[in-house]
Amino acid sequence: MTVSEDTRRFIEENKRRYEALKAAGQQHAPKALPGPTPRGGAPLPEGAVIHAETIPGGWYWSTQMKAGEALRLHLAHGPAAVSLIAWAAADRSERLNYADTVKMQWTSALGKGRVLFSDMGRVMFSLIEDTSGMHDALVGGSTSASNRARYGEKALRNTRDNFILAAGKLGYDKRDIPPALTFFAPVRTDADGAFRWIEGARQQGDFVDLRAEMDLVVALSNCPHPLDPAPEYAPPPVEAIRFAAPAAAADDLCRTATIEAVRGFENTAR
Repeated sequence: MTVSEDTRRFIEENKRRYEALKAAGQQHAPKALPGPTPRGGAPLPEGAVIHAETIPGGWYWSTQMKAGEALRLHLAHGPAAVSLIAWAAADRSERLNYADTVKMQWTSALGKGRVLFSDMGRVMFSLIEDTSGMHDALVGGSTSASNRARYGEKALRNTRDNFILAAGKLGYDKRDIPPALTFFAPVRTDADGAFRWIEGARQQGDFVDLRAEMDLVVALSNCPHPLDPAPEYAPPPVEAIRFAAPAAAADDLCRTATIEAVRGFENTAR
């Protein structure tokens, strides 16, 4: 893609404004985040599992979570992409907002130590374990149009339709469905702002643990990401395990890593 000089200047000016706002917004230096969790590490505590579900390739699943529970998404059967949306159990108008999640943490690179915000500035999830650090908070999940563009005119399930079905079964409407965040989708942007898929950045055995910070209703979809270059539609099953997470310590990394997270947890506590 060729970028004009005017466009390049526009991008550079926006970058300068972004850096200035970021510097002004960070009143104290953020804590350094740890590296990825080792694959095979972080075994679940004995007796902690509340429910385990296998989500077949192309399908979806929904569940309710209490604050303090966690959800492990585990690629036990091979590389896959798991899209997630969530609502506050007490009020369906409060939903996961990946745009605010990116803006409030000044990064689209999610990993261990980051949090996921609602559209009301409250923390819905903390990422307490993560083996890959390769998740998509920019593109969203698949649709019937993205499937046609990738695989041709075939009857294949997609994330948008999966979430419509899940929402309907929960008594929600299409307008209640927020944009999805997709785990194990290694999407990054290049110097020109174009999306790039990083091949080989996810492997069988990868997992992420999401601790619920409020009572939630969660929907998951196991469909290929729109940018996945694989020529065939063949998503393997994914394991979703709900478990009782260890209580957060006073210096819990997710709660203290950035001033934005601190404020988010203050909002959640209210």
